[in-house]
Amino acid sequence: MTIRVLIVDDSATMRAILMSRLRQQPDIEVVGAASDAAEGRAMIKSLDPDVVTLDIEMPGMNGLDFLEKIMTLRPTPVIIVSGATREGNEVTARALALGAVDCYSKYDPSGKLAFEDGGRLAGMIRQAAQISYEKPGKSPSAAPSAGSKAIRRDARLIAVGSSTGGVEALQVLLRDFPQDCPPTVIVQHVNPRFAPAIARTLDQVCPAKVGVAVHDMPLRPGHVYLAAEADHHLLVKGGDVLYAKLRKGEPISGHVPSVDALFHSVAQYVGAGAVGILLTGMGQDGAKGLLAMSEAGAHTIVQDESTCIVFGMPRAAISLGAARVVAPINRIAHHALSMAA
Repeated sequence: MTIRVLIVDDSATMRAILMSRLRQQPDIEVVGAASDAAEGRAMIKSLDPDVVTLDIEMPGMNGLDFLEKIMTLRPTPVIIVSGATREGNEVTARALALGAVDCYSKYDPSGKLAFEDGGRLAGMIRQAAQISYEKPGKSPSAAPSAGSKAIRRDARLIAVGSSTGGVEALQVLLRDFPQDCPPTVIVQHVNPRFAPAIARTLDQVCPAKVGVAVHDMPLRPGHVYLAAEADHHLLVKGGDVLYAKLRKGEPISGHVPSVDALFHSVAQYVGAGAVGILLTGMGQDGAKGLLAMSEAGAHTIVQDESTCIVFGMPRAAISLGAARVVAPINRIAHHALSMAA
């Protein structure tokens, strides 16, 4: 199947570079190139592309405002292609929170324009093309909050895994966490350099304190810890006091950090005192680990298909019998904090 791509970028040079690069891919067709949001909006309507690449800094309506309109009015897989993403700043975090599938930097690590990227952008486009927005009400942010009344806070730890669409889903999940929630650890599939900005974004909506996990950090109530170390898995270890451990290692289930690695460590060291949550994402990372948590007596929850951007990871967990509860994203905090079956 040919993937139809629309490029939206105000730089004629960058449009030419992207078109030349993508046209070398036999399964990708560039169906149009727009110089601003107004032209991009018209082309999305007329061409109905499978994937849009979108610059952030453009005249008139900027890329973030345009992205928000796309995801509200005509949801389409979007990859941000911008120089503004290279430092992993709040621009990147906001783009992911608004529904961008991924962020691609125009520049290489030395700060030079990335004329060659080894097919990385094409790979992002192939992944984005697998996402479907056909169901109404699919955006988690559109679902009303259920609140978290009559909750119990006796879980020792909450462990969360998410991937594609996960930043959006995490905002919905964490806004219903109380200020004194159990220690919570999260593996979100994202370039680790973007993780600190994502943590700051999540901290703005979560009553508890959200930050990045640090090696040997004690895990405390009222705190949420996001994996943020490149080439390291986030693990949990300890006895009466639980600690975050960062272990350098090879990919597990295709990822570093890996949700499976986190969940297996939680099953071993926390067992029945834990809650495991698996959210939207592509692939199977987290499914086997969630099963290990369930077999250790933990309470396990997965996001339902109707509110997932991609149902792959939750579906894999359900197929293994790892999920005790399947719930829409706006009900998961209630199930996790009440420990309700």
